[in-house]
Amino acid sequence: MTGAGPRRSPLRRVLDSVRNRRGYALLREGWREGRRAVRRAKRVDRRMATLDAVGPSRGRVLIAYVVEGFFTEPIPISHTHYWEAVTIARIWSEMGFDVDVIHNGNLDFRPEREYDFFISARKALEPIGRRLNRACVKILHIDTSHWLFNNAATHQRSLELQQRRGVSVRELLEVEPNNAIERADLATMLGNETTASTYAFAGKAIHPVPISTPRTFAWPEEKDFERCRSRFVWFGSRGAVHKGLDRVLEAFASMPELQLTVIGPIAEADFEKAYRKELYETSNIRSVGWVDLDGPEFAEMARDAVALIFPSCAEGSAGSVVTCLHAGLIPVVSRQCGIDVDPFGTLLEECSIEEIRSVAQDLATRPAEELRERARAAWKHARERHTRESFEREYRKIVEGIAGRVS
Repeated sequence: MTGAGPRRSPLRRVLDSVRNRRGYALLREGWREGRRAVRRAKRVDRRMATLDAVGPSRGRVLIAYVVEGFFTEPIPISHTHYWEAVTIARIWSEMGFDVDVIHNGNLDFRPEREYDFFISARKALEPIGRRLNRACVKILHIDTSHWLFNNAATHQRSLELQQRRGVSVRELLEVEPNNAIERADLATMLGNETTASTYAFAGKAIHPVPISTPRTFAWPEEKDFERCRSRFVWFGSRGAVHKGLDRVLEAFASMPELQLTVIGPIAEADFEKAYRKELYETSNIRSVGWVDLDGPEFAEMARDAVALIFPSCAEGSAGSVVTCLHAGLIPVVSRQCGIDVDPFGTLLEECSIEEIRSVAQDLATRPAEELRERARAAWKHARERHTRESFEREYRKIVEGIAGRVS
C-alpha cells in the first residue's frame, strides 16, 4: 500500500473534512463498501482482459491478479498493484505472448484453452492451476510475506498488546491460507531477502522485483534539518497493530520533546477506542487521517519531519516506506518491511517501545548535516530502485530469462 488514494470525489472531500473521528471511520467504511458494490455491479472480478502478442505469437499466458487497471482510465493509484498488473501483462505481450488476465478472486474460472505460463498472486494459483494443461509453467507473484508468517506475526502483536494494555483488538491484518508456493514452479516477488525467507521452506526459485510507486517527489532543497530533527511520522493504512502504530504511539506519548504525525485513516474501532488519548488528546501527537499525495499537505508534512517510523511485523514490500523514501524521510523500519535501508536508514531489531524510543531520541541528537546526508541517500535510493521504470526493467529481465522455455 502506497497511501495515495484515487482522485478525490465530492464524497471523498466530505470524508476528509471529518477525518479522525469515529464518524469518519464509519463513512470511510461505507465508502469502501460502496466501491465494492459498484465493482460487483460491474462484475469486474469476472471480466477478462486480453492482449495480443506483439509480432508472431510464441504462446499464451494466463494472469490471475487485479484487473481494475485494464478497465479504468486512468489506472487507479490507490495501490501499486493496479499499474504493476497492467505492466506485467504488457511485458509478456511485448515478448510475443497472447495474454489473458482475470481477477485473482475468480476462483471458479475454467480455462477454455491451453497456456504456456500461468502467473498468479496468492490463493488463485492452486485451484486454477489444477485445471490447466500439465505442461503449463506456474509462476507465483509474491506480494506479501507467507500467510503463516504474516498471520502468526499479527496474532503475536495483538497478544502482546492485550498483555500490555488489557485490550483485545479484533481487526487483524490476516492473509488467506493457500498452498500457492508449494504448487508453483517458481516465483517473482515484491520484497527482499527477509520476505523471501518466509518462503524458503518450499525450495522454489524466487526472483525479486522492486516495488514501484505512483508518486515521486523532488528533493526538498530548502528543508531545515536543524528545525525538523525532533519531528517524525508514521504512515500507513489498515492494520494499525500489525504495522506497529500502537508501539509508536506509546513511545512518543512518553517523549513530549519529540513530535509525531500519524498519517492514515484510523478506521479500526477497537484500536481507536484503546488509543483515543494518544491519537487525539496528546499534545505532541497529531493524527491527520487520510492525505492525498497529489496535494500539498503530504509534501509539507514530509518537509517538516526528519524520519518515518514504521515497525511492521510482516510485509512484502511496504509501499508507504517507499513513498516516504521518495519524500526524503530517513526510514526507521523493521526488517519485515521488506525494504533495504542500509546504510542510510535504521533497522529496528526488536520493534519494542523501548527501542523505538531510543532510536528516535538518538536520531534527534544527530548533526543536521548527517541527517541531510542520510535523507538524501534515502531519496536517491528510492529514485534508483523503486520506480515504475525499475520495476519494468527488472520484471522484463525475468521474463526474458524464463520465456526461453517456449520455443
